[in-house]
Amino acid sequence: MQLPEIEWQPVSRAEFYGWLIFYGVLLLYLARHFGDPTLLDNVHLPIHEGGHLFFSYFGETLHLWGGTIFQLLIPALLAWYFVSQRQLPGTSFCMFAFFHSLTGVATYMSDAIARELPLVTVGAEADPSDHDWLNIFTQLGVLPHAVQIGSTTRFIAWCGLLGTVAWFCWRYRQQSREESLALGVS
Repeated sequence: MQLPEIEWQPVSRAEFYGWLIFYGVLLLYLARHFGDPTLLDNVHLPIHEGGHLFFSYFGETLHLWGGTIFQLLIPALLAWYFVSQRQLPGTSFCMFAFFHSLTGVATYMSDAIARELPLVTVGAEADPSDHDWLNIFTQLGVLPHAVQIGSTTRFIAWCGLLGTVAWFCWRYRQQSREESLALGVS
């Protein structure tokens, strides 16, 4: 027995195109300004630093990984919440924020050897040896491959960004079809 699919909350045409323009502008900016921060990064950074603080109670390894864990976990959990509420704009925005955050992780990974990015720490002055991914990759024994790992992560993030926008458009198209069928039946 198949359970009936729960309907997503409807999205207006203006709302759909507004979000589509937002995603298009942000994707264009990300493509033209490779690795430069965006306004969304001002949200990801405090979440990242909060992850270090939260996970500092669970040992050195989780403290080190905690920033990236939180940076990715928070938008993923928010996306899950909006899926449970069947809210298309909230789901797609949080999925987009997740993959956007992953582009930042990719930049940070790729910087592990060069260590040129400015570091932010909570409660202390940043030391180049505090670079999360330098330490993570060193512990894992893959530091010489940092740029390749970062590039692969960026590729995955871009696939996710584009896939999220495609899914958003597909869901809206499904909604439009269902509305057309409902009008045709009445």
